Amino acid sequence: MYVGRTRNGFTPSSRDQQLFKRLKPLAVELADHCPFANLPEARSGRWGEGLTAEKMKECRWVKPVLYGLFEFLEWRPDGHQRHVRFMGRRENKEPREVAREALNA
Repeated sequence: MYVGRTRNGFTPSSRDQQLFKRLKPLAVELADHCPFANLPEARSGRWGEGLTAEKMKECRWVKPVLYGLFEFLEWRPDGHQRHVRFMGRRENKEPREVAREALNA
């Protein structure tokens, strides 16, 4: 399930040396196939946060074998996260063990 995207929390070092090197070999050719059950979205949203069919043409998909830790403010009514920031990679769980977590208020 697609829950949003982020540009926050990435440093040049984490982006270039850690993430891109690990993601590049995991790239897959999907052509017109979308790997998410809830995409594409009908519109991009007020700040362009939605992932429409047009924007998906620019996406590069990878095999879902890595996962990270993300901080966010809240879950929006559409099931997406709001104000998301990448905190780092996680390796202490198997990807299939990861589940949606909510903030404790």
